[in-house]
Amino acid sequence: MKSFYHFAMQYRGVENKQDERKQLADWMFYDHDFPKLSVSYDEITRYLEMQVPFPDALKTFDELWDDYKENST
Repeated sequence: MKSFYHFAMQYRGVENKQDERKQLADWMFYDHDFPKLSVSYDEITRYLEMQVPFPDALKTFDELWDDYKENST
């Protein structure tokens, strides 16, 4: 199973698309402390709760997590 980080990178750098998924993926890419190898919802949630990169980051993460779990089975 690939990590959540690797799943989210598909949203990074999408031209002409400035939505929250792209914003979160771009932030994760530049944050060197993000748990890039994690497949743990709890670990990533705790990290995001401490960092809060933008107002809807946790909501966006939950939406992406649902897609990640759906596509990882």
